[in-house]
Amino acid sequence: MKGVSARIVKGINISSLVNVADNSGAKLVKIVSIKGGKGRKGRQLACGIANLVKVSVRIGTPETRKQTFWAVIVRQRKEYKRKNGERICFADNAVALVKDKEGNPKGTQIKGPIAREVSERWPFVARIASTIV
Repeated sequence: MKGVSARIVKGINISSLVNVADNSGAKLVKIVSIKGGKGRKGRQLACGIANLVKVSVRIGTPETRKQTFWAVIVRQRKEYKRKNGERICFADNAVALVKDKEGNPKGTQIKGPIAREVSERWPFVARIASTIV
C-alpha cells in the first residue's frame, strides 16, 4: 500500500458500525478485521482514513445482507492533521465497498465528500467520488 501524506489518527475500532457512502446496496456495516493491522496482546486494533478493512453488512438489500466485503475508509469523525498544518474531521464515519484488494469499487458513485488521502492511496475509489476534501 502507498503511504499517505498526513499523520492519520486511528479513530475507528474493530466491531464499529459505520455508514456506507456508495450505492452498492449496503447501508450499515460492521468492521470485522483490518488488512495489515498490527497489534499487541490485549489491545484492540484500530484503523483510520484510507485503510483497507473487512466488513460485514448489517443493514442493506437482501442480496448484500449477512455477507462480508472489503472496504476502504473514506471518512472519520476523529480529527487528524495534514502536513501543511490543517486539521480535518468529518461528520460521520463512512466506508466505500470494493470488489477486491486492488481497490476496484463495488458501487458506481460515492455520496458525500471523501478525504484527499483516500484519493492518493486508492485512485479507483477517487474516480467515483463526488467531492474530494
